[in-house]
Amino acid sequence: MTRAKSPTFQILRLAGGILLAGALLAGGRYAVSRSAAEDARAIPAPMLDQPAAAGATSEVAVFAGGCFWGVQGVFQHVKGVTSAVSGYDGGAKETAHYRVVGTGTTGHAESVRVTFDPRQVSYGKLLQIYFSVAHDPTQLNRQGPDVGTQYRSAIFAMNPEQEKVAKAYIAQLDAARVFPTAIATKIEADKGFVAAEDYHQDFLTLNPGNPYIVFNDLPKVENLKKLFPESYRTEPVLVSAGRS
Repeated sequence: MTRAKSPTFQILRLAGGILLAGALLAGGRYAVSRSAAEDARAIPAPMLDQPAAAGATSEVAVFAGGCFWGVQGVFQHVKGVTSAVSGYDGGAKETAHYRVVGTGTTGHAESVRVTFDPRQVSYGKLLQIYFSVAHDPTQLNRQGPDVGTQYRSAIFAMNPEQEKVAKAYIAQLDAARVFPTAIATKIEADKGFVAAEDYHQDFLTLNPGNPYIVFNDLPKVENLKKLFPESYRTEPVLVSAGRS
């Protein structure tokens, strides 16, 4: 079962009391009649970055920022990323199932595990893309039309160095008042990432006409291309390609 069957048009009340006509999708997703994708903005690069370990060719980062479809889709188009997998982090392994996570009671957040080559893209650059185009970091437990702790803005630090860099970058952006309000993103300890069900993987690429993708996620990929042309690659790195 996917989240994109038989849309029923309704009136949605979004943040600020704005009323929009929209479609209720299976699984509780909404697609609205104008793009609900978070506004991207140009932001400075982090002043503190994680240096690549000597001889390292692969590192891992985990980001949560609303529905994992869009976050995965963005990072799959980033040069230097070798894998971006949708999944769950923040809760127990036993509850890492879509229907259970959707109750908002498991502690999990829809997340994306990003494996990258630090010789080509740094952890700091991934953070810059995450805060700039992948989601709205001023929203804690909601992104666009999705509401709940499972859609929270969170960075799951894989090591003390990542935690240090992420904390410093949040402080840098807040001090510069890059966003209209303070960044709500929480830095959490990794509790063990669990890959999501197969039908969630590569969802943006495989379902470009899905109403939720069209309104909420394709604009994020376009913003990546516009704001980070040096980091954008046309062909995404797909989970399915690694299985062939």
